[in-house]
Amino acid sequence: MINLTIDNKKIEAEAGRTVLEVARENGIVIPTLCDHESLEPTGSCRLCVVEAKQGKRARIVTSCLYPVAEGLTVDTKSERVMNVRRLVLQLLLARCPESEQLREMAAEMGVAPEPRFTPDKDNVKCILCRMCVRTCEKIVGVSAIGFSYRGTEKNVCTPFQEESSTCIGCGACAYVCPTGHIEMETSEKGDIRKIWGRTFKMQTCKVCGRYFAPEDQLAYISRKAEIPAEDLAVCISCR
Repeated sequence: MINLTIDNKKIEAEAGRTVLEVARENGIVIPTLCDHESLEPTGSCRLCVVEAKQGKRARIVTSCLYPVAEGLTVDTKSERVMNVRRLVLQLLLARCPESEQLREMAAEMGVAPEPRFTPDKDNVKCILCRMCVRTCEKIVGVSAIGFSYRGTEKNVCTPFQEESSTCIGCGACAYVCPTGHIEMETSEKGDIRKIWGRTFKMQTCKVCGRYFAPEDQLAYISRKAEIPAEDLAVCISCR
């Protein structure tokens, strides 16, 4: 075990863990927008920065990537840390001025809701964290979306911004999106789902008759797992 200190709290942790993981396990809150337990950390949002000190050296690091070490001292709310977080949040607000999630975080950190920097005219909510892309590729396994263009025009979309034939309508990308940029529409009856410009027909449970998953998603699972489609036509509640 490794001994370290986080916010003046003595902690024991396993080698190989990150500062963010250990902090969370000990009830210490570190804000982040791009972290999910099912995905490897990338440090994209930069909001989880902390001040790490070992010996006489102290520096700002991303806690989701920084490994714990013997004798490490971590400050999650120092003046240096809060200044960096506020600057990062102001930049994100300039890109996504309409994001409710970012505005809520700004209020918690004492950042003015009006962007310090010139707001993006496109009013997007995407912070380019890549969580949706990685989820589609690593977890779902279809790679239906990705990044297009560069610089200020960089965005997440389907190939050539056209209707994707590989998307299965699972909605995993919308689920992990931290700012609500990816929207998934469902009809009032629940029989139709729309996402990424494509319309998906929903499957009804053969037991309760409730719409519960896109037919394309169940067909994909049937092929990948070699499970008869009939066996998948039952919702979780009725299994």
